[in-house]
Amino acid sequence: MSQVNASGEYARDSRYIATRVTADGRDGFPVEPGRYRLVVSRACPWASRAVIVRRLLGLESALSMAVAGPTHDERSWAFDLDPGHRDPVLGIERLQEAYLARDPHYDRGVTVPAIVDVPTGKVVTNDFPRITIDMSLEWTACHRAGAPALYPSALRSEIDAVGEAVYKDVNNGVYRAGFAASQEAYAEAYDRLFARLDWLAERLEVSRYLVGDTITEADVRLFTTLVRFDAVYHGHFKCNREKLSEMPVLWAYARDLFQTPGFGDTVDFEHIKQHYYTVHRDINPTGIVPVGPDLSSWLAPHDRAALGGRPFGDGTPPEPVASEESVPAGHTPLARPR
Repeated sequence: MSQVNASGEYARDSRYIATRVTADGRDGFPVEPGRYRLVVSRACPWASRAVIVRRLLGLESALSMAVAGPTHDERSWAFDLDPGHRDPVLGIERLQEAYLARDPHYDRGVTVPAIVDVPTGKVVTNDFPRITIDMSLEWTACHRAGAPALYPSALRSEIDAVGEAVYKDVNNGVYRAGFAASQEAYAEAYDRLFARLDWLAERLEVSRYLVGDTITEADVRLFTTLVRFDAVYHGHFKCNREKLSEMPVLWAYARDLFQTPGFGDTVDFEHIKQHYYTVHRDINPTGIVPVGPDLSSWLAPHDRAALGGRPFGDGTPPEPVASEESVPAGHTPLARPR
């Protein structure tokens, strides 16, 4: 869902399916445990938001999750990790089938995350910014005991403002640099990215989290880009002023979140690398996937607790990841052999 304009600037197509799953079912899709399936790829930063929020809020038993493989072709994400290369719940080989079930003439991007209505096999929504907000506000009856407030009412305006800046200059900024088709467009995206990272570092030098003293939606949104920075964005997307590991404040902040239950235990570095370096053949024609970087430093002490703050506020950490949803050993430093 992207294009490059005449100036060589990358522009993301944001025409998402805006139907929502809500507590009152006003769009025809009420919250019902077991009715919907969240389709993700662990490679995708936008999908990773939903994976993290689902886990933090304890929605695993209410909202099942399908994990597509790390690569795709023009026909969309495929369920090539599952036996028979079919999702065992939806019974489909490719996510595209659920989009076409919703609209046989669908001509936009087949993206993750997507929420699919299991009884009909139709996509309900792929509006990724709204999906995680609705998990916090509309799925409350299904939250686990001790679920954190990721989008508290008193902080929403600030979360939204910070989130918008992070989206424009960081989340999407790395793509604007990586897919730029002119030197000028690349340089502009590069400058905006690192100016925003410097701004974030100043903010986080005196505050453990982005907004308030607990983890919020804003932290989730920034984390999914930071965790991919050294593995793909620094080299693959030419975001190479510094590595994340060379930016002391942001590196410590990212490690703090990575070591917090619900964050690092959802990250699959192998899927991340396979996706970017294999799919983006215009950037990496050989398709060679780098062996590095060394992941062990993600577990190094971060010393961020000295800034105060309570990760889950009045809530509690989520339970350990269920074995069927755990990241394979070797794909993350947190993984353990099954």
